[in-house]
Amino acid sequence: MRNLTDNKTAVALFAGVTLVGALSACSSPSTGTDSGTADVNAPDAGADYTDGTYTESGDYTSPNGAEKVDVTLTLESNTVTDVTVVGYGENPNSIQFQGEFIDGIADEVVGKNIDELSVDKVAGSSLTSGGFNKAVDAIKADALAE
Repeated sequence: MRNLTDNKTAVALFAGVTLVGALSACSSPSTGTDSGTADVNAPDAGADYTDGTYTESGDYTSPNGAEKVDVTLTLESNTVTDVTVVGYGENPNSIQFQGEFIDGIADEVVGKNIDELSVDKVAGSSLTSGGFNKAVDAIKADALAE
């Protein structure tokens, strides 16, 4: 009986050590900072952008499925001087929230440095901002490449 108990203990110990080893191999080293959801392709803050008007699309997911907005920003000396957003919602809720976002976005971004833009909620619409922020990141990349 002792041999069977010893074997069960050894197997359990081996399985536990193997699991810990496998999990630690999958983890990344910690640097003490939280990278959050930062876009590794996003330009560095303080970059110098080419003046002009840029348009990009940003997608996001709502309870109604995949959604998209087109964002057009005009930049002068790294400052947003104009913004236009076009929504493509098909569901009544999506149309409503995109419309509220579109109606309120200019107050949030016009006159601000493009590197300071990080919209999280406009006029009660929080999901549309995800698509907006993706489009802004793409616009930053476009304006740097000019």
